[in-house]
Amino acid sequence: MGTPQEIHLQTKSSANNDDEIDLFELFQGLWQQKWLIAAITAVASVLALAVAFTTTPIYEASASILPPQQSNISNFNLGLAEAGVNSFDVAGVYTLVKRSALSDELRREVFEKIYLPNLDGQDKKLNRQTLWSDFNKKFIVKQSPDKSRPELYIISVQGEDAALAASSVNDIMHMVESKTKAQMQANVEAEVVVKLNTAKQTISVMQAAAQKIRENRIVRLREALQVAEAVGLESPRVTAGKTSTDGELAEFVDGNLMYMRGAKAIRAELDVLESRKNNDPFIAELPALLNHIDFLERIIFQPANATVFSIDDIAEVPDQPIKPKKPLILALGILLGGMLGVFAALIRLMLIKRSVKV
Repeated sequence: MGTPQEIHLQTKSSANNDDEIDLFELFQGLWQQKWLIAAITAVASVLALAVAFTTTPIYEASASILPPQQSNISNFNLGLAEAGVNSFDVAGVYTLVKRSALSDELRREVFEKIYLPNLDGQDKKLNRQTLWSDFNKKFIVKQSPDKSRPELYIISVQGEDAALAASSVNDIMHMVESKTKAQMQANVEAEVVVKLNTAKQTISVMQAAAQKIRENRIVRLREALQVAEAVGLESPRVTAGKTSTDGELAEFVDGNLMYMRGAKAIRAELDVLESRKNNDPFIAELPALLNHIDFLERIIFQPANATVFSIDDIAEVPDQPIKPKKPLILALGILLGGMLGVFAALIRLMLIKRSVKV
């Protein structure tokens, strides 16, 4: 017998030897079960291949857009500056483009006009909420992940038909352009309406003021006529060319000395003022305002050869599907099959040992 310390060391060494033997036996047992592991791995690989080759392929078509050049939008501004309407710049136009591309309105229109009509009969039987959810996974508008090109936006469509996916992207691009131009036209028309209303209100105020001035002039002339008739002044006592000062001339024409023009002259002016049907010719600012209104009413927002964005990459028919990824599916099948095979082998070994002990 040895000391307690020696006994402990011998026990520990014996346990380590047992562990090594157990580990060796484990690998030996797995090797004995290699055909089971191989068979399960093969079955899993075949199933993975079946999934990879029987799953319907999904294609993705994409196009990317950039802000327009200044020359692309110059026709949008024809006549706007002359009419006093705000002109469009590149940043403002592209902001409208992004708003249109990212809007729920566009998404709903694409869903109704492109996605639903191209579904097969079986898919059309699904409820609209399911179809809408599926559509939102297949129609993507996003900013480019490239940090050096933050202005680049990508429009993508996924589908089982590669050609249909590409044509859908091009149709969506036309929708974005049409919606942007419609919004631009609405903005111009709204501003034109505001300016027209402002100009017409200004004219109305001027006409009312002119009418008031005429009425006040008639009142003063009638009073001057009464004075002139009362003093028996039929003809003017003072001529404008012989007045001594500008103040005296003003009094003679419009002020307290108006009666000195004589009753005959005052009656003539009263007859003219009272028979006047329209004060517009006597409003100095009116012709310019009327011309401005005429110009505004002639504005037609129908630009030719103008675009709201530049196409960086047009949508083409994709050659390769994005789903399923066959190499990845096969690799996962082999990996999972191998793991399942080892697990099955371990269980079989455990059952064999238990039966041996019994």
